[in-house]
Amino acid sequence: MKVSIIIPARNEADRIGLTIKALLESKPAEIGELEVVVVDDASKDETSEVAKRVGATKVIRLQRHSGKGAALRKGINEATGDLLLFVDADLGETASGMWELVKTVVNGETDMAIAAPPPDPAGGGFGFVKRFSAWAIRVTTGFKASAPLSGQRALKRSLLERVSIAEGYAVETALTIDAIRAGFRVSEVSVPLKHRALGKSWRGFLHRAKQFWDIFVAILPRLWECWLKGKV
Repeated sequence: MKVSIIIPARNEADRIGLTIKALLESKPAEIGELEVVVVDDASKDETSEVAKRVGATKVIRLQRHSGKGAALRKGINEATGDLLLFVDADLGETASGMWELVKTVVNGETDMAIAAPPPDPAGGGFGFVKRFSAWAIRVTTGFKASAPLSGQRALKRSLLERVSIAEGYAVETALTIDAIRAGFRVSEVSVPLKHRALGKSWRGFLHRAKQFWDIFVAILPRLWECWLKGKV
């Protein structure tokens, strides 16, 4: 089974090198062919150059900032693997834990494995967006997600033939809902990982505001469909 790692990235020159190195150096012996596809979402730094230097198989640079959903769709179109692994560019050394997700899918335990990281002692925002995402997933599917916003996912390509990738930061929430409603098995795997911390800064609140809006827009028609069927 060929594995394609897809890394959407924007202005991650200081972290993406560590992330890719960790993935390549920790690859299990039983994993066969591997490719690393980086989609640079119109970065203003050297994200693309760093990715090439450390061994990315393909580096695609978008000319306009298009958002995470568009970057992932581009990466999926360029990838050739039977199993896809979505990885955020800022994981650094902790990206080595992503192979636990791949093993779970390869072993036939699930169709999509989602990384569920431990609580961040540094803290993030107030958790509103996370709770909203978890609520939307539970209401529409019955699945109780502990890491509804996690972008680290291993999944079969056949799953993506039945669902679509939402726009912007709605990718994770919509993908979980659509996969479960399409009959695929979805599970969470406890994996220690660490993101770049935005915390309670103005950048953090701006990021979460955009995240909430993207999720709200994507989830509204899914909630409406469930309401019409009497499931909400």
